[in-house]
Amino acid sequence: MDPLTLIGAGVGAAATVAAAPAVLAAAGFTAGGIAAGSIASTMMSATAVANGGGIAAGSMVAVLQAAGAAGIPLAGQAVVGALGAAMGVAASMASNCTL
Repeated sequence: MDPLTLIGAGVGAAATVAAAPAVLAAAGFTAGGIAAGSIASTMMSATAVANGGGIAAGSMVAVLQAAGAAGIPLAGQAVVGALGAAMGVAASMASNCTL
């Protein structure tokens, strides 16, 4: 792997881990709960309808709300960082292609 690809991986990982809390908040998963009229509230409504009125523990809505309220745990940051690194590698490799 060339140095630019490694830099792309590092930048991608760091950027996604740093941006994840802001993205969660923008989607409506906040420390004060799910924001009215947000993407999060739409997801919560759809999940509640599908589950007969409740939100199951461990569901995507529950996990995202927990991360929005308490922060992303270390294991979650590792996953987000790995996804960001993969996107950084792909972007770096794509920009290094010659036709």
